[in-house]
Amino acid sequence: EAIRQRLRARVADILQRNAKVESSRRRERTPLEGDWKEDAIVRENDDVLEALDAEGRSHVMQLRAALQRLDEGTYGRCVRCAEPIARSRLEASPEITTCITCATAAEAHSRR
Repeated sequence: EAIRQRLRARVADILQRNAKVESSRRRERTPLEGDWKEDAIVRENDDVLEALDAEGRSHVMQLRAALQRLDEGTYGRCVRCAEPIARSRLEASPEITTCITCATAAEAHSRR
């Protein structure tokens, strides 16, 4: 149950952050002023905000998938080899889906 609460808290934190990012993207607090130089700087930040938003949405999907694995009883097992994932690895990244062996092998394969 502690893991479930931790995952839900992380989801809530990210959703709250993304709401702030979305507010900034909509310029609810800082509308464009009409000064093209200032507006250009504000618009340059849009790319950063969009990246933060996308990253947050992706992370939420991973955390929700981890919650689903908890419900299914498969949380903490590698999706590739079904071996247990080290507790320290899960504590660092509770949404992780692979053991260190499989993650290392996948990384080595992607380098080729």
